[in-house]
Amino acid sequence: MAGWRYPVAGGTQDVFFDRATASSFPTIVAGERIHLIDDRGRRLLDVCSGPFLAGFGQGNERVLQAMLEQGRRLTYTYSRTTRHLANAALTERLASLAGPGFERVHLTSGGSEAVEMALKFLRAHAVATGEPERHRVISLMPGYHGATFQTLGLNGDLNVPALWGSMTVCSDKIPAPLTFRASSPEQAAAESLAALEETVERVGAGQVLALVMEPIGGQASGVNVPHPSFARGARAVCDRHGIRLVFDESVCALRTGRFLAAHHALDALPDVVVLAKGLAAGYAPLGAALMPASMVEEVAATTGFVIAHSYDANPIACAAGAAVLDEIVERHLIAHAEEMGARIRAGLVRIAGGSPLVGDVRGRGLLLAIELVADRETLARFPADVDPGSVVLRHGLEHGLLLYSRRQNAGRFGDWLLIAPPLVIDEAGCDDLLERLEATLASAVRELVPQPRVAG
Repeated sequence: MAGWRYPVAGGTQDVFFDRATASSFPTIVAGERIHLIDDRGRRLLDVCSGPFLAGFGQGNERVLQAMLEQGRRLTYTYSRTTRHLANAALTERLASLAGPGFERVHLTSGGSEAVEMALKFLRAHAVATGEPERHRVISLMPGYHGATFQTLGLNGDLNVPALWGSMTVCSDKIPAPLTFRASSPEQAAAESLAALEETVERVGAGQVLALVMEPIGGQASGVNVPHPSFARGARAVCDRHGIRLVFDESVCALRTGRFLAAHHALDALPDVVVLAKGLAAGYAPLGAALMPASMVEEVAATTGFVIAHSYDANPIACAAGAAVLDEIVERHLIAHAEEMGARIRAGLVRIAGGSPLVGDVRGRGLLLAIELVADRETLARFPADVDPGSVVLRHGLEHGLLLYSRRQNAGRFGDWLLIAPPLVIDEAGCDDLLERLEATLASAVRELVPQPRVAG
């Protein structure tokens, strides 16, 4: 581990990880904008914003100063017994950017909490409005929503039941509308919608509380971008049966050329949208569930919704989030993400044309992915005992890239590398990333793809 030794007491987070995985981790000692610097002096371009949080990279003075000033003025107060102005300032900005239908914001400490809070609120709303029988949740396979017991049950991960058993309540799963290897994106969407209808009928429409989905996928699906008919169809099914639609935008918000990925299809907006990760850009733990004022008023007028965690709406985290949003708006970083994403995507397409490892390039804005294949002609997946992502990650470090690929479902749905650099990356940074990635893939090919034997 480049000289790293775990101390006798304490240790870094990876002391809990399997040693094969942790052995390749660099030890980071500093950061400069879009780069991290390790104890060997290597400057590593943070290709996935660590992962998906560090939208501004390292050392944004505006955010740091906002946190310092807030801490001096008011460090902490408990949101269940008081209110404070930093909370109001952040949520006003969020609601304004999210638009009609998302007037109320419940703040949390991260994405897993925010997804859970959204479902808890919807359950409270169902009870308050005379539908206590609604408690079942539908989600996609594959998909990812967090690491609490509740969200583990939502995840589209085939290993969850074997590991966690009855400690977590698993949602009803439908196939995600994966576009790669499908006969067409439209057909993939149609098949998923048919599975949704069948599941609602099997479970009983009156039992179903919510459908939870990522409008654009993250790590679990390799940034799958469903055909637009899927979101519209899901919205129609939910409307028909009184089911609430929840978009988990913990990863995709801010990155796809719109404030919310949901804004790409205004005729299919969800009832609740969840944000996290880039919302505070890694400067503070922060998540949010956005929902209509009308629903909140219905609950507040009856039972109320008073579930809270100690760090919900923490003043310093609120100040960080507000400063992040101000930076995004004033520096036009959402439009910038679309522009830089187009530049990187064009480069990825060029690289794919010359690499036997790359079967697909997909994504939107600065949330992109390449699918790794064992055979580009047949689009064959890698076998369960070969993790191509981990191999590419190792080669990436030697070429100055900190990449991210966390294999799920033993590659059953595919293997991929995600490309989601900080929102502040410029043209030179994009070109540097692409040059280093091309060299990384060329190096990894020799390990992953059988080389032809030379006669004689």
